[in-house]
Amino acid sequence: MADVDIKKGLAGVVVDYTAVSKVNPETNSLLYRGYPVQELAAKCSFEEVAYLLWNGELPDGKQLEEFTARERAGRALDPVVKQVVDALPTTAHPMDVCRTAASVLGARHELAEDSSPEANMKKAIDLWAAMPAVVAYDQRRRRGQEPVEPRDDLGYSANFLWMTFGEEPVDEVVEAFNVSMILYAEHSFNASTFTARVVTSTLADLHSAVTAAIGALKGPLHGGANEAVMHTFDEIGIRTEESLEEAASRAKTWMEDALAHKKKVMGFGHRVYKHGDSRVPTMKAALDKMIAHYGRPELLGLYNGLEQAMDEAKAIKPNLDYPAGPTYHLMGFDTQTFTPLFVASRITGWTAHVMEQLASNSLIRPLSEYNGPEERHVP
Repeated sequence: MADVDIKKGLAGVVVDYTAVSKVNPETNSLLYRGYPVQELAAKCSFEEVAYLLWNGELPDGKQLEEFTARERAGRALDPVVKQVVDALPTTAHPMDVCRTAASVLGARHELAEDSSPEANMKKAIDLWAAMPAVVAYDQRRRRGQEPVEPRDDLGYSANFLWMTFGEEPVDEVVEAFNVSMILYAEHSFNASTFTARVVTSTLADLHSAVTAAIGALKGPLHGGANEAVMHTFDEIGIRTEESLEEAASRAKTWMEDALAHKKKVMGFGHRVYKHGDSRVPTMKAALDKMIAHYGRPELLGLYNGLEQAMDEAKAIKPNLDYPAGPTYHLMGFDTQTFTPLFVASRITGWTAHVMEQLASNSLIRPLSEYNGPEERHVP
C-alpha cells in the first residue's frame, strides 16, 4: 500500500478562502467580517449581525430599518409547514422537525430553482425569519399548547421568546438570548458549514444546503453538545435548595469519577481553540446574569465544579455550548430545543457561506486511499 498522508477528519487541511469569519490567533478572538464577536454581542442586535454576515458591512439606520421590516414580514408560521410538523411524532427529535421544515420551506419558495445572488439573499432572509416560528411551535406542541402569533413590534430575539412562551420577555432575558444568537451565528468551516458548502458546490439550491447542514448539526460532536451539557447537569442532579458550594462539590466529584472511567464529557474542548473558546467569556457573563435574574446559584455551582475538575485533570477549557446550555434551561427552553436554537442562529452563517461558495464555485470532491481487498473475480 502506498504511503499516503491521510488527514483524518480533514484536520489541518485548508480547502478554500473565506471572508465571512476567522479566528485571530494573536488575540484568540472570533471575527465576523473583521469585527470581534464579543464587541458585536455587546453593541449590536442580532439583526445587525445577520446583515453584516450577508452584506459584509454593518447597516446604517435606513438599511437596518428596511432589513428588519423584511424579516418581520416573514415571521408567521406557514400553515402547510404547521401541517407537516403536526404529522411528525413528538418522539421525533426537534432537529428532525427543523430539517423537515427547512426542506418544505424550500420546496414551497417561489424562487426555489433560482440561485441568483438576489434570489439567494431573499431565500436566506425568508428562512431566517421563518425558523423561530417552527422552533417555538414545536416546543409548544410538545407541551400541548397552541402556537403564538408573531409580533411585528418586537425585535428578533424578543419575538422568538414571545412565540415560544406567550409572554413578553424582560429586557435582561432578551439581551442574554440576543448574545447567544450572535455567538452561535457563524464559525468558519465547521462541520455543518462545510456540509452546506459541499452541497452548494454541486449547484444544489440554498435550502438543500441548509437542510443538509441541519443534519450535520444534529450530531452530539457538533451542535448537540449544548443538549449534552444539560444531560450532564441532570445526571449529577439539579437541587434548587442547594448552595453554590454544595453543588460545586458534587459536580467536581462527578467529573473526577467520569474522567477516571474515561467517559466523554461534552461541552469541553474545541478543535480550533487551543487556549479556550473565545466566545465563552461573553456567554458566561450572560449566564451569570440569568443565574442572578432567576435566583439559581446551584446551577453556577454545578458549572464551576465541572469546569474546575476538568481544568485540574486535563487542562481542557469549556466551549460555547457549556454556558449556553444552562442559559437556555433557565430561560425555560426544553433541553431538546437547544440545538434548534443553534439552527435559527446559524442559518445566517450557513447562508453567507452558501452565497460565498457560489460566487467562486468549484465542486468539492476529495480523494480517498483504498485499503480493501485487491482486485478479485467472481468464481
